[in-house]
Amino acid sequence: MELTVHGTGYVGLVTGACMADAGNQVICLDIDKDKIQRLQQGEMPIFEPGLEDIVRRNCAAGRLQFSTDIAEGVAHGHIQMIAVGTPQDEDGSADLQHVLTVARSIGKYMDDYKVIVDKSTVPVGTADRVSEAVSEVLSGRGVSVEFDVVSNPEFLKEGAAIADFTKPDRIIVGANSSGAAELLRSLYEPFSRNHDKLILMDIRSAELTKYAANAMLATKISFMNELANLAELCGADIEQVRSGIGSDPRIGYEFIYPGCGYGGSCFPKDVTALARSAAEYGYQAHLIQAVQDVNNRQKQVLFSKLMAHFDGDIAGKTIALWGLAFKPKTDDMRDAPSRTFMEAAWEAGASIRAYDSEASAAAVRLYGQRSDLVIAASAHEALQGADVLVIVTEWQEFRSPDFSLIKKSLTESVIFDGRNLYDPKAMSDLGITYYAIGRGESLHA
Repeated sequence: MELTVHGTGYVGLVTGACMADAGNQVICLDIDKDKIQRLQQGEMPIFEPGLEDIVRRNCAAGRLQFSTDIAEGVAHGHIQMIAVGTPQDEDGSADLQHVLTVARSIGKYMDDYKVIVDKSTVPVGTADRVSEAVSEVLSGRGVSVEFDVVSNPEFLKEGAAIADFTKPDRIIVGANSSGAAELLRSLYEPFSRNHDKLILMDIRSAELTKYAANAMLATKISFMNELANLAELCGADIEQVRSGIGSDPRIGYEFIYPGCGYGGSCFPKDVTALARSAAEYGYQAHLIQAVQDVNNRQKQVLFSKLMAHFDGDIAGKTIALWGLAFKPKTDDMRDAPSRTFMEAAWEAGASIRAYDSEASAAAVRLYGQRSDLVIAASAHEALQGADVLVIVTEWQEFRSPDFSLIKKSLTESVIFDGRNLYDPKAMSDLGITYYAIGRGESLHA
């Protein structure tokens, strides 16, 4: 099929690359000329395992193109996928200006029937607004061209996006037109071969499904963090509790790992937008708001433990920080717990020596060059000259480090672990004071 993807961010680039890899002819559009030029040269704007190989292979095969020419892109694709950002607006709602700008662009250049697919994460009712935007432009042009708008939300996990796209759990399609629905079914058929994974529903239900899924997962995380904080106060070990409740198949083990809060481009924004959307319908979603409140508080936990350890004064201290990205296998620092921690530490007069295998460049883009931030080239280098170690991202290389080297490098043998990577008793036996999340009272060497 001939497909145009508007937007070369995380969703657009993965979607375009994987669709081309299935044999479709794809043009990915973006107004960012520098980004398009880099993509044409094979340079990836994001880190996602496996993505670069797919992009390069399909560009070489002529199935994947990158362009800033909107007219060309609209003319090319029978299917027009909107995959631009929906950043959080000042009131917490999803900002749809980029989505509606693309819709108007499609209306400006389309001359034959199109299926317009909302791939971006958008609130309920967005498909109606997209349809209205396209119709207004067509009316202004004095032409009548048929089109359908479909909701097809993405469910991609950063760090596992290629597998999520090519081997999906489900493919949600919201459509009011049987013809458009069947076109999407054909488009996704290569990714749904062993059994039909496509779930067809009405458009508004599809739009709400995306927000509901992210809010549910965020709720599990915040619930476990609430339990972790309680476990710490009453002397229980949240990791043992997690094993006990996760064995119940109704609960399961996914997304019940306590830690220093969730981040990224989806959960914080989508939970807030869902609460805002509920308010617009006159409904106060107390639980959804509480999920975000708990997460905001949880992001402060590591800093609070650090301050308590040093009796409220960390001025002049140097902190080794392992992890910058909001989770492993990505370079994304949007709403990352590391940012909350670093900014609080700087405000209190401390310096940071940070290491992340993928997100170092993102940190430099965010914070620039500053005297209280050193971006280390390795985990060991981050320890040099530091007083204590703080862990915020559970990269694989942090799971079994050389603890004797950690002790030798730090001025104090203290680890603040925001991801519960180590066994508290083992740390105590090694002579390391260990602060974890929800593991009873912290064990001191």
